Parts: sequence; C-alpha cells; structure tokens
Amino acid sequence: MMSGGYTSIDNQKVSGSVPAVSDSGRVPVQFTDSGLQSFPPSGVQGKISGRAQPPRDADDSFSRPAGGSPRGFDESQGGGWLHKFTVAAYKPYFDVDTSDVLDRLKESLYPFRGTFTEKTATNPDLYGPFWICSTLIFVAAAIGTFVTYIAHKLRNKEWNYDVNLITWSAGVFYGYVTVVPLFLYVILKYFSAPSGLVQLFCLYGYSLFIFIPAMCLSVVPLEIFRWIIAGVAGFMSATFVALNLKAHITSAGESWFLIVAGIFLLQLALAVVLKLYLFTVSV
Repeated sequence: MMSGGYTSIDNQKVSGSVPAVSDSGRVPVQFTDSGLQSFPPSGVQGKISGRAQPPRDADDSFSRPAGGSPRGFDESQGGGWLHKFTVAAYKPYFDVDTSDVLDRLKESLYPFRGTFTEKTATNPDLYGPFWICSTLIFVAAAIGTFVTYIAHKLRNKEWNYDVNLITWSAGVFYGYVTVVPLFLYVILKYFSAPSGLVQLFCLYGYSLFIFIPAMCLSVVPLEIFRWIIAGVAGFMSATFVALNLKAHITSAGESWFLIVAGIFLLQLALAVVLKLYLFTVSV
C-alpha cells in the first residue's frame, strides 16, 4: 500500500526475511553492582600502600616530637626488620630541599644557640652529612696537594703526589661520622637517655662543616696561623655538638657532665688530628 510516497509492508512473509520473534518469553537480565563507578576503591589492598617511610629507631625519644612520630611514621605500618636493608627505607632521609640544607649549614656556624636538634627533630637528613664528608675529602686532597706542591717548588725540591691523602681523609671523615654516633647511641642507651640514631648522624655530619673553610685557610704558610684556625674550628665544632646534646643528656643523671665533656674533648681531638696530618706541610 502506497501513502504519501512511502510504502508500508504489512505483517506478512517476505522472501529472504527472518520472522519476528515473539517477546512473550522475554527474560530480564540482572547486573550486579561491581563498584567500579568509584575509583580508586576505598579499601586498596596490595604491596604498594603509600610512600616509603624511614626506618624507625628503636629508641627515638630524641628525634621524635612530643606529639607524634618522626616524618609522619605510622605505627600501624611495618615491613619487618628486613625493610631497613632496602634503599627505599632510607630514601626519605635524602629528600630535603636546598633551603633546608642551607639553614642547617648556617645553624652549624652558630654553635652557642644549641637549637639545631630542635629544628631537625622531625626531619633529620643524611643528605647534608654525606656531601659534607665528601666535600671535606675533596678539599683535603686538593688543598693538601696544592700546599705541599708550592712548598716543594719554593725550595726547589722534587714533589710527588701522595695518593694516600684521599684514602686517609675518606677513612677519617666517613669513619668518624659513622662510628662516633653509633658509639654514643649505645652509651646514651646504657644511661637510660636513648636518642635517635639518625639524629646523631645528622648532628655529627653538620658539625664537620666548619672544617671546610678552615682547610681552605690553611694555605697560609704560617704555622701559628694554622694552629689558630684548627683550634677555632675544633672549638666551634665541639661546642656545637656538646650544647645540642646537653639538654637531652641531662636526663642521664649525674653522669651527664662526663658524657658531655667526653663529646667535647673527642671533637677537639679530631681537630688536633686534622691539624697534624692535613694542616701541616713537611718538605
């Protein structure tokens, strides 16, 4: 039947067509709610649960603020003791801004303030101490080589490069900033005044910064001037460490004075060793 230019086909069989299926037996399909409309899911489970957290000291009363844990450590999280032997465990201690490192370097040049431990209590770093020791090794080798070379040339004597200067400097600086804090950590724990180990590493590392300009000034060919420079640098470094630990060590009882005095004298001994080996030029 034709109507208005359109053709309507009645309900009849057409050759090659498929008969219509009756919808009398239609079965509705039910879809369950999979919860995919919200991403990410509220209860994420898996191996990756968040950013890497620093290792928690066994006794962190010195590096932990009064109201919480260092660097936002969650007490409910724990990867076991094997986690401390992974790189990710120590990554947060090297994640510091340049402004933070500069502020801590400036703080080490004002030893009488004694506020370094308070400012670094929540976020002690190992980035600064590592590069301070590395810079000291380079400066000691460069300045020592330059001074001895000039001294030999002025006296017309043959000069040979001393390669042991680098290995000796590396052993002294890396060894001192590692062994001494470990030893002090055990001592403080024995006297019931436990401190954070990373906080001690941070404190001792920044205490060596004063020796960098001191070594640069050692190029002056005056022995008395070199002794003065070494003495002033050693006194400032020793005062910086002693005053920053004094407030914490006083909880050790009557032995706190001996501990602080030992820390002070040990830092002065380091300055004397550096003077005898690095600040002294022998031809």
